[in-house]
Amino acid sequence: MRGYGHDLEGIVDAALTLLDDYGLPDLSMRKLATHLGVQPSALYWHVANKQTLLAAVADRIVAGSGPAAAPAPVTETAWALRAALLRHRDGAEVVVSTAALSLGSGVLEGRLRAAYEAAGSPDPARDATVLAQFLLGHTYLVQQRMQAASIGAYDADPAQVAESTRADFAAGLRALAPGVR
Repeated sequence: MRGYGHDLEGIVDAALTLLDDYGLPDLSMRKLATHLGVQPSALYWHVANKQTLLAAVADRIVAGSGPAAAPAPVTETAWALRAALLRHRDGAEVVVSTAALSLGSGVLEGRLRAAYEAAGSPDPARDATVLAQFLLGHTYLVQQRMQAASIGAYDADPAQVAESTRADFAAGLRALAPGVR
């Protein structure tokens, strides 16, 4: 495998590289195997199928929001998760598809739930679910606009789309976490 380990971590590293370079539609098991210099069947020693691979990729993307040691405040946690999703092309779409199928480790909702618990929420699980849905939907929309702008289908500078939507995200956080800092 070209510069990647012969284990799940190396496969996820390579998958993230392909995701960032080509996007989710072009991330196939065949392309990943070619990138790694192995036969596609070699990947199945480590992942059962593409959805299992995407769940591992989603967990890695979310892990990029920082350590999960002590819960950070709700808004700080949400901003860190948004930044982690935006660091990877189609990052929100990968995490959304994994969450929709209840795959992966559930780190995103777990971090939000811990933040709501620390803030004294009467229903931290419900609050975390609602905020996760807003966070993923908002970030997915932002990434779609960024890609559309990069091909001239959306009238904006692709590099400025995420920044221009910060106020909308902040308003959503205020609505979903009133009084929570």
